[in-house]
Amino acid sequence: MLIVKKFGGSSVANKERIFNVARRCIEEYKEGNDVVVVLSAMGDTTDELIAKAKDINPKAKQREMDMLLTTGEQVSVALMAMAMQSLDVPAVSLNAFQVMMHSTSRYGNARFKRVDTERIMHELDSRKIVIVTGFQGVNKYDDITTLGRGGSDTTAVALAAALHADRCEIFTDVDGVFTADPRVVKNAKKIDVITYDEMLELASLGAKVLHNRSVEMAKKYNVELVVRSSLNRSEGTVVKEASNMEKLLVTGVAADKNTARISVIGVEDKPGIAFQIFDTLAKNNINVDIILQSVGRDGTKDISFTVASDDMEEAIRILEENKTRLTIQKVTWNEDVAKLSVVGAGMMSNPGVAARMFEGLYNCRVNIQMISTSEIRITVLVAKDDIEKAMNAVHDAFAMGD
Repeated sequence: MLIVKKFGGSSVANKERIFNVARRCIEEYKEGNDVVVVLSAMGDTTDELIAKAKDINPKAKQREMDMLLTTGEQVSVALMAMAMQSLDVPAVSLNAFQVMMHSTSRYGNARFKRVDTERIMHELDSRKIVIVTGFQGVNKYDDITTLGRGGSDTTAVALAAALHADRCEIFTDVDGVFTADPRVVKNAKKIDVITYDEMLELASLGAKVLHNRSVEMAKKYNVELVVRSSLNRSEGTVVKEASNMEKLLVTGVAADKNTARISVIGVEDKPGIAFQIFDTLAKNNINVDIILQSVGRDGTKDISFTVASDDMEEAIRILEENKTRLTIQKVTWNEDVAKLSVVGAGMMSNPGVAARMFEGLYNCRVNIQMISTSEIRITVLVAKDDIEKAMNAVHDAFAMGD
C-alpha cells in the first residue's frame, strides 16, 4: 500500500513530537507500506516569520513573503528525515522544487497545476520514507509560491491523487471532525463518517480541521481522507463520497469570526447595478458571501454583504473609488459580526430545519442580522459577542451531542 500522511505544525512542534511522528510513520513503513509524509512548519513558526517580516517591512511584497514563509516547512522536513535516520530508517526530505509541485503564479494563494511524481517514486523504489514540504509550490518563473493558510492539507491530497495512494491521512491535534468546535461546545461529538460536500461546507464556514481546497481536490479525484489525532490512536473521521445510508438531519455547526459586513446605501434601483458592484469586487479578488438586498424605495436600494475581515479595508477602498460609477451614496461597515452555520446533507429532505435553528437562537436571545441558505447549509450573521452562546444553543437544538 502507498499511504500519504500529513502532520500539522502542532504535531511537530518540538523534539518529542517530531520523534512521535517519526515512530508512527516507521510503524507503517515496517509493515511493508510505501510512506510519503507531508509536514507543516513547526508550531508557531509561520506566525513568528510573519511578525519578523512586518517588523522589517509592513508592506513587504508577497513574493518575498512566500520566499520567507516556505523556510518553515523546509526546517520541519529536514529535522524529520534526521529523526528517522537516527532510528535507522532510510528517509529523504524534499521541497517543492525537488518534487516539482507546479503551481499558478499567484503569490500567497497559489493553486496546484500538476505534480511530477518521478523523484518521489524513485525514492520510494529505494525503500525510503519520503518527507515533502507542505504549503508550497513552484510557478512558471521558477519562483516559490505558497498555497494560503492550511495549504499543507492540499499538498497531501495533491500528492495522494498524483501517486494514486491507497489512503490519505490528515493528522491534527484533535481526534477528528466534530459536530462543533469542542473548545466552544462541551458536548460536541466526533463524527465517524462525513461526505465531501458536508466537509467542504464546514471547512469553508470556519471549521479549522481541514483546508477547504484540500476537500475540493479530494472530491474531484475521489481521494478518501481520514482526519485523526497525532497524539493518540483513535480512529478519526473518514471523509468520502456520500453513502446510501439515511443521513443525519444536521452533521455539524461551524462559526467564523473572520467576517465583516459591508453595506452600500442608496444605489440606483435598476437592472445591472448589483452585477457591476459584485463584478468590481470580483475583479479585485474579493470573495463575497451572504448578500441581502432591500426593497427599492424612491428609486434606490441598499445592498449588504459579507467579506472576510482581511478583505474589508480593500473592499471599502474599491467601493469608495467607484462610488460615482456604481451610484453609491454611502458605504458603511461592521466588523463586530460572526457567521454561524448548520450543515447536513439530510437537510435537503427535511423541512423545518431553518425553523429549528431560528428557535434555538430565539431561546438564547440572539438576533439574526442576515440569512443565506443552500441545499445543505443555513448560515446566519449574528453579533460577534453572541457567537459562542449561539453555537451552543443551535447545537443543542439539533441534539447533536446526544
